[in-house]
Amino acid sequence: MEIEKQSAVIEHKSYARVGLLGNPSDVYFGNTISFSLGNFWASVRLEPSTDLVIVPHPSHDLVQFNSVSHLVNRLQNEGYYGGVRLLMAICKIFHKYCKENNVTLHDGNFTLSYETNIPRQTGLSGSSAIVSAALSCLLDFYKVRHLIKVEVRPNLVLNAEKELGIVAGLQDRVAQVYGGLVYMDFGKNHMDELGHGIYTPMDVDLLPPLYLIYAENPSDSGKVHSTVRQRWLDGDEFIRSTMEEVANIAVEGRKTLLEKDYIKLAALMNHNFDLRRRMFGDDALGTMNIEMVEIARRIGAASKFTGSGGAVVVFCPDGPSQVKQLEDACHSAGFTFQPIKVMPSFLSEVDLQTLGSN
Repeated sequence: MEIEKQSAVIEHKSYARVGLLGNPSDVYFGNTISFSLGNFWASVRLEPSTDLVIVPHPSHDLVQFNSVSHLVNRLQNEGYYGGVRLLMAICKIFHKYCKENNVTLHDGNFTLSYETNIPRQTGLSGSSAIVSAALSCLLDFYKVRHLIKVEVRPNLVLNAEKELGIVAGLQDRVAQVYGGLVYMDFGKNHMDELGHGIYTPMDVDLLPPLYLIYAENPSDSGKVHSTVRQRWLDGDEFIRSTMEEVANIAVEGRKTLLEKDYIKLAALMNHNFDLRRRMFGDDALGTMNIEMVEIARRIGAASKFTGSGGAVVVFCPDGPSQVKQLEDACHSAGFTFQPIKVMPSFLSEVDLQTLGSN
């Protein structure tokens, strides 16, 4: 029976995410509210096999080119970031975690492959979606889902990315592991004592209709944190107090969503972006990213980055006519515009049983 089960193909999807309020305070012991974005996802397929095989994606892990200029153009547009290295990194981190925590793994091998439709460099967490989906496959293949707490899984995803030099916080990975709408408290006490934050799922029906704007050829979202991080570490008073203000936006935002006070929500979204802009400066944020925010502001909508730039989340408090105005403005400017689909939480019964357990 065990052998029969092992022959089954396992497939998991992990969705893009939107940082709604409080980002980027997750890497500064702050608070955030994020949700799963159903418009885009990565899926990983695990098939039992004789050898352990990581399959390169035919277009995302391209290693054959028409010419040197083709290779160079490709690297300039896409970077070196294929998915194979991500899959290898999570296998390593997962194995290490299980070994250190006395979680026994059987000796079976597998073949991993992936697909993704998450637009690159849009701050929608494309890399961590691949890692998160792969982690889910590993949990099921080794039948250890009940032994690895939901709260620690985002750390495993983040550690796999850190292996590859990707600089990020836990927020995105929490949203992708939990699914749905999640309020996250990354207070220093929790992080020091537990190694993770306190994550509180919220009802997705608390959200009003939201919209996504992104650019087909965005600037790289990975360079945004650089000087702010160093200044924060150096104890820069302006950065410290402003980052605390950003974190408090999520605290207020939680209350605002529970009360469905959407006028206040619009003000908080705008304030969140204004504080980010004050800290990072226009050069770090990039002209195109700022234009995506301002195109919404000009028609009276609320807007902010979904992550570190590349895509923007928008709320239109005036309803359908304002949405139409926004759509027209985005098309004229050459930006992609679409209604946001929010995914509900996808934690299983087994996952829920691990929550808060020791």
